[in-house]
Amino acid sequence: MDDVSGNVSKQWNKHHVVYMLEQEFSIRFISSSPHATLMELIKMTDHPIVTFDVKHQEEVMLIPYNLIIAGDNPMQAKECSHGGLKCNYFCCTCKVGGMNVEKRTDKGYCDIFQCGELHTPEETHAQVKHQIQLSKLSGGMDKVKTTVSQSDIQDSATSAIVDQLLELGKVLWKRVTGKPALSEAEVAVHLDSELDALLGGQPLDYHINPLLGMQGLDIHKDTPTEILHTILLGIVKYFWGQTVYILEKGQSLRIFQTRLESINKDGLNSLTLHANYIVRYKGGLVGKHFKSLTQVMPYLIYDLVPQIVLEGWSIIGRLIVLLWHTSIEDTESYLVSALPLSTLI
Repeated sequence: MDDVSGNVSKQWNKHHVVYMLEQEFSIRFISSSPHATLMELIKMTDHPIVTFDVKHQEEVMLIPYNLIIAGDNPMQAKECSHGGLKCNYFCCTCKVGGMNVEKRTDKGYCDIFQCGELHTPEETHAQVKHQIQLSKLSGGMDKVKTTVSQSDIQDSATSAIVDQLLELGKVLWKRVTGKPALSEAEVAVHLDSELDALLGGQPLDYHINPLLGMQGLDIHKDTPTEILHTILLGIVKYFWGQTVYILEKGQSLRIFQTRLESINKDGLNSLTLHANYIVRYKGGLVGKHFKSLTQVMPYLIYDLVPQIVLEGWSIIGRLIVLLWHTSIEDTESYLVSALPLSTLI
């Protein structure tokens, strides 16, 4: 699942898209919409899908069984009902992290590199329900904000319900001069009535993230880390930004560009190293640029930056070649590993 651009007439026209990988045949498009939310689309995977079997030349019915849910970090955060990487507890798999005061201590910093207590779908589901109940209380805005900050659980599927209850509660709890204030019981009746209307006759569980209760799937464990945003558009992007700052401060950016233009590129695959473009749009590079830059940076900046920065780029370069492969040298080993286990016994 991901959000993609829906056309070519403008740079970004957001569509949510759902695909399904069927091992024997292909990746199958399931649904796309610029209007429906991600959680509305994912509910479609709860139902069988009719398609055409090219081998047997007949219609077949596919019953989806989710093993993993792929997506980038922001999308996986939504799938896990998590607030994302900017939260205090920034991981959607475990509870690593903490408040800024804690993370700035020596112990807190070291703990960031350790796995924390695992999130569970049941706990997340209960937390989402708790936030909905808090939105009906006096001072609900602050109560919801506090519990989101402490747990970093934020369900996009029910966010509209919570926001609507908070807005109505703010009006009902407000004391207006010359008018009698509503009692706590009266406010509760109004908010309960509003919640029933928002649910539209369906139980509350129907509106909560369906992935939290999907059979055979632990959404917190079954969302593998997506390396594009984590590495290239995460670590490498920010390290590149700091390096550019050093080069500009030392008035060495022109030297860097000259070296990039003249470097021997014969041994590099999937090359995207247009020196003029990279320097001109240094603040707007994408993954393919960083993937190529990591392989040549130590040769370009060896005498332009501090030694610790040079060592950092050397480590990043080694990491990138382990994560991305531009060719498969032994095709047979990949084909064998893709076979069902029963055929290997």
